[in-house]
Amino acid sequence: MPDTGQLTATAAEIYDEFFVPALFGAWPPRLADAAGIGSGMRVIDVACGTGILALEAARRAKPDGSVVGIDLNPGMLAVARSKDPSIDWREAAAERLPLPDADADAVVSQFGLMFFADQRQAIREMWRVLRPGGHLVVAVWDKVENAPGYAAVITILDRLFGREIADLLRAPYSLGDPDALHALFKSAGVTDAKVTRAPGEARFPSIRSWAHTDVRGWTLADKLDDAQFERFAAEAEVELQQFVTNDGTVQFFHPALIVTATKH
Repeated sequence: MPDTGQLTATAAEIYDEFFVPALFGAWPPRLADAAGIGSGMRVIDVACGTGILALEAARRAKPDGSVVGIDLNPGMLAVARSKDPSIDWREAAAERLPLPDADADAVVSQFGLMFFADQRQAIREMWRVLRPGGHLVVAVWDKVENAPGYAAVITILDRLFGREIADLLRAPYSLGDPDALHALFKSAGVTDAKVTRAPGEARFPSIRSWAHTDVRGWTLADKLDDAQFERFAAEAEVELQQFVTNDGTVQFFHPALIVTATKH
């Protein structure tokens, strides 16, 4: 079963402050474009996290549209709700969406599918709540081999703490095979899904900031104690220098796979 990727309230705040601009912030306009989100539409954002895609959808759907943001994690939802209480934020599992059939003009999900307990059932649910003619857009990360910064981090974690810890950082990249991803959607009844590789970049202010964000605000949250974190950070400062730019910031290629489908 996939790691659930759930975070505490504190980790959710770190995630929002550091990870959103580093990894996720550039994607909401791209997914909203792919879903054709516009004025008056009803949009469901599944695994909404701290709300960046739902906020983009709400901006485009105004003044007469509506957005529902759904996440299993109350810490994430608390951060999201603080940004825009007018959005309908709901705590629920992706496998059991608390919505009627054919409820939405667009269903979107950004980098959450990898963590769902039953990925096929979650896709079925997203398809169920979509109206005929509506668009489904789901983004997952590409293979970790195509994200060289994280491939290097995983190597460090494996060496220092063993495969079990390293596997926690492999989890976000577990759906990075385009053929397997297409087959997953087909098995869930989305037969005309299209999978596209989309270029992207990761950016962090420094190696130290990158290490802190990984360990305190993402899949490694609370898995390493302070001493272990310092060991990791010291190794990272040496091993990850290749990703440091001339101005001292960190930057590396970090692509995604985007699944699109229209319900007939």
